[in-house]
Amino acid sequence: MSLMQISRRVDYGLRAVIYLSGQDPEKCCSITEIAQQQGVPRKFLEKIIQDLIRKGLIKSRRGSCGGYMLARSPDAISFYDVIEAIEGPVAVNACLDQHLGCDQLPRCTMVGVWSEVQRRVIEVFTSTKIADLRQSPCNNFVTSSLSSAA
Repeated sequence: MSLMQISRRVDYGLRAVIYLSGQDPEKCCSITEIAQQQGVPRKFLEKIIQDLIRKGLIKSRRGSCGGYMLARSPDAISFYDVIEAIEGPVAVNACLDQHLGCDQLPRCTMVGVWSEVQRRVIEVFTSTKIADLRQSPCNNFVTSSLSSAA
């Protein structure tokens, strides 16, 4: 089976942001803590966290009580925000990527399908807030999201 897949960078970035959303908003978490709690390689996570800092989703604090925390409320951060911070705009196919484009576009009969898939994917990603995922098991969220998207 072939999968349309979210990259490991995005998966790890989402895990880190969701983990931070469950912490005291005034508490900084070390990179080691986040990596250990989420089962993510520390060095890889460091690079991902830097992307999230640059995009204003996470902030860092230096010093003995230093570490990382969310820069915004979990209610104000969407799945899409995290994905875009790490990998840029979402495109489900090359023809929908502004920079790549496709020479088949003028005669393509599939572009309408790809456009609708993209619209729905982005809709789910933007409507899913990090706060929605802090404590609810994933299987409950997936079932309700998929049935409402149909």
